[in-house]
Amino acid sequence: MDGKKPTYDLEERTYQFALGIRRCIGSVKWTREQWTDVDQVLRSSGSVAANYIEANNAVSRADFLFRIRISKKEASESRLWLRLIGETSQAESVKQTLADFHKEADELARILATILRNSQD
Repeated sequence: MDGKKPTYDLEERTYQFALGIRRCIGSVKWTREQWTDVDQVLRSSGSVAANYIEANNAVSRADFLFRIRISKKEASESRLWLRLIGETSQAESVKQTLADFHKEADELARILATILRNSQD
């Protein structure tokens, strides 16, 4: 080890979250009942990443806080859609993948909540 702290890139992590969901969604044949939920999770997962990037390019503190709030909200929303899709999926491998994404959405929401809490002091 060189004594340097590892870099933690939340922008990349949110991007990988959105990308992973897209790859998962594209690999499964979904039922008619799941289409709306699938569309919603595609939107909300991408919005987590997009709003975090917007926060990093904010023009003011208020803009930063607003974008972080939206990103957190979208991560929380993604949890719902992932849970619904997982509960209605038949394949165990898909259920496990969706459960993993649900856990990641939860972690992202918690991280973003911490950023909000620490930024409002």
